Amino acid sequence: MSGEGIKVIAQNRKARHDYFIEASYEAGIVLTGTEVKSVRLGKVNLKNSYAEVRDGEVFLRNMHISPYEKGNIFNADPLRERKLLLNKGEINKLIGYVQQRGYSLIPLQVYLTRGLVKVQLAVARGKKLYDKRQDAAERDAKRNMERAFREFQKT
Repeated sequence: MSGEGIKVIAQNRKARHDYFIEASYEAGIVLTGTEVKSVRLGKVNLKNSYAEVRDGEVFLRNMHISPYEKGNIFNADPLRERKLLLNKGEINKLIGYVQQRGYSLIPLQVYLTRGLVKVQLAVARGKKLYDKRQDAAERDAKRNMERAFREFQKT
């Protein structure tokens, strides 16, 4: 997601380490005015956040948006549940994924596009410890091959 007009506000880097990403969706998010101002300042934390489907709607839980400093009584609870805006077909697909064993809905990143706050929502399956070790070993092997190739080119 690094196209034109997109400004990434927050990323969930741990998500790609802990989960296999099966599919991702772009969703709008319902925010209050002071929350939008706080998001624009980058005061968002996606750590431990997840989404759930309830009554045909998708809600994002545990996403922390710090209260806007210049806000007043209109500041909302930082950890409140926020509704995600998806069309009916996408919600039905998400319901299908979630009902399968082991799938979760996790936000990968929050970004601004054309002045609107969007969330990239992923359908993910949890990794086991040996999967994480295997990924680390593959990264190390790739890094070593690139290093050896660079040294070979120097000679």
